[in-house]
Amino acid sequence: MSNLRVLDPTFTDSFESAMRRFFSPAVFETETPALKMRIDVSEKDDAYQVKADIPGVKKEDINVRIDGNVVQIDAEVKREKETKGNGDKVLRSERYWGNISRTFSLAQDVDDGKVQARYADGVLTLELPKKASAASKKIAVQ
Repeated sequence: MSNLRVLDPTFTDSFESAMRRFFSPAVFETETPALKMRIDVSEKDDAYQVKADIPGVKKEDINVRIDGNVVQIDAEVKREKETKGNGDKVLRSERYWGNISRTFSLAQDVDDGKVQARYADGVLTLELPKKASAASKKIAVQ
């Protein structure tokens, strides 16, 4: 009787299945996390309020554009992280950058002359006053 075994009997996989598992790509932590911007939009009688989570971004790198009822928020993200070991030799370095953007439309046009934008603690807050809608005028037919 031979003491040599190809596979341990506790594994129920065939040799072919075991080899596929061995050579399949491993799932690792992603090097660059997906750049995301989460937003909340609420409505009052005279305005919309938008809160956008954009952590780690400088306020100079945020652009807000309004065209009628369409709002676009753009931001440039730059992040660096280093892990050092003994002797100040870098063992791991994670850097990423990129642009994130969200565009959405509202039910009513925004009065872009009265918009207020604040950025604090990674949250952009927009106060978007509604544009006064022109009152409908009844035309007399002659």
